[in-house]
Amino acid sequence: MAESDFSYVNPAVAEIVVIRHGETAWNAEARIQGHLDVELNEAGRQQAVAVADRLAKERKISAVYSSDLKRALETAEIIATTCGIPEVIKDPDMRERNLGDLQGLVYHEAIMTNPQAAAALKSRRTDQTIPGGGESLDQLYQRCTSSLQKIGNKHRGERVVVVTHGGTIRALFKRSHPRSIGGKILNTSVNIFHLSDGEEWKVKSWGDVSHLNQTDYLQSGFGGDKHSAIVLGMNGCAMVAKWVSP
Repeated sequence: MAESDFSYVNPAVAEIVVIRHGETAWNAEARIQGHLDVELNEAGRQQAVAVADRLAKERKISAVYSSDLKRALETAEIIATTCGIPEVIKDPDMRERNLGDLQGLVYHEAIMTNPQAAAALKSRRTDQTIPGGGESLDQLYQRCTSSLQKIGNKHRGERVVVVTHGGTIRALFKRSHPRSIGGKILNTSVNIFHLSDGEEWKVKSWGDVSHLNQTDYLQSGFGGDKHSAIVLGMNGCAMVAKWVSP
């Protein structure tokens, strides 16, 4: 597990633990979800229990926020219950990117069934929207980074949890490190951001799934690439690539 001092509270810093939701059946099928409201599968629920148990043993959490999509909200509710938080605050701005006409398609089929939308998804233009009402990367970035900044402003000196989605987490990482690639984002991975006065963001740890090492639920899901921050050790356990901002 990534090292962190959970006893010290810097009154000028909000520590935001950003967590990707647990696995869904569509994750396992590599089917595109976007804004479609897919529930956790059993593996995803057990992943959520594992990350909740971990967080309950760490520094006190003041609040739990979540995307309003079921897969994130159910993960957040399990965390909130385990950590003694009475309610989850829903935040639609923490939703996954709207992927338009690609939603509901399997990735490897999308290029054949809707080549125009698939090409838009692969475009390097950050202002490229996706046919069928899909968002551009710029639109995703604007809504989710603005939302996290508001949460950080509200919770200086506290530790809070935000449960969201792979694409959203990559956008948040870009806010901290515009020229870097965050790497693979596994289901229920823990990614810790420090937001300071002056709207300064730092990533203190990235892609931590050590809470899944002793379970049967270390699933890959979608959200990664060849620059993954997670590697498998010789024993098959996940190892954390800790990121500390300069």
